[in-house]
Amino acid sequence: MTGADPAAVIAPPAAWLRWPVAVLRTARPHQWPKNLMVFAAPLSGASLGRDDGIGYGLAAAGVFVLASASVYSVNDVLDAKRDRLHPLKRRRPVAAGELPTTHALTVAAVWSVAALALALSIGSPGLAIVVGAYLAISLLYSAWLKHLPVVELGLVASGFVLRALGGAAATHVPPSVWFLLVCSLGAFLVAIAKRHLERTGLAAAALHRPSLRWYRPSLLRTAQRCVAVAVCATYLLWALDATTEWRASWHLASTLPLAAALVRFNRLTKRQDLAAVEDLLLQDPFMVGCELTWLLLFVIGL
Repeated sequence: MTGADPAAVIAPPAAWLRWPVAVLRTARPHQWPKNLMVFAAPLSGASLGRDDGIGYGLAAAGVFVLASASVYSVNDVLDAKRDRLHPLKRRRPVAAGELPTTHALTVAAVWSVAALALALSIGSPGLAIVVGAYLAISLLYSAWLKHLPVVELGLVASGFVLRALGGAAATHVPPSVWFLLVCSLGAFLVAIAKRHLERTGLAAAALHRPSLRWYRPSLLRTAQRCVAVAVCATYLLWALDATTEWRASWHLASTLPLAAALVRFNRLTKRQDLAAVEDLLLQDPFMVGCELTWLLLFVIGL
């Protein structure tokens, strides 16, 4: 539209919208897709375990959306001072002064109660226990454990594994040992890559996270490659453990796009201009192609 005022296009939200917008931004909607990990166990088990299992899976995803929103709010309060020193994180609502600390903590409490209530409302005490563990571990991580090198990597990875366990509990699908190993190693791989990007991409500014000073970029890269090999090997063993020849053959075939995606992941995470590891999953065409090919072969194998 001609004659439009450019300032109007980028104008901040109206006063009555600023608070809910700040709350929503603190909840990190762009991170919500990771909560789809709750479907990993039901799919790998080729069964949803309960009637309307998809519905229970969606409820589990909603539980972790609420729980993660609570964690992000608490984390932003505890990290506000350090976030103000970061070139990107200083724009977060709490660090920027757009959301008062007391409001962020109150909202976090509401999200936590809502997550536990939703888990219990679908008759899944197992899911409630898992999400309770997720909240407790995340609180300890934000308050103290994030400053311990290596330990903090394991805790970051545990968030993905707990999501998968939550999905298994909600849909009554017992996860296999191989499944848990694949999830754990994959999550650990992502955590290592995130720290490598922070350590190299933001230079001195990245050291706002105390644990980063203990990591050498070369060691992080080596660890990332070793874990990627372990992911492929473990996935291969999981595929070989299939109960039927049909499943084994298609799941073995799905190892190829998985390996290609990991090679591409290794190459792209060498870049220093990538804002977040999660961007790779949806923005790189080759990665998306590998993901869709893997998903197609995986589903056919079911």
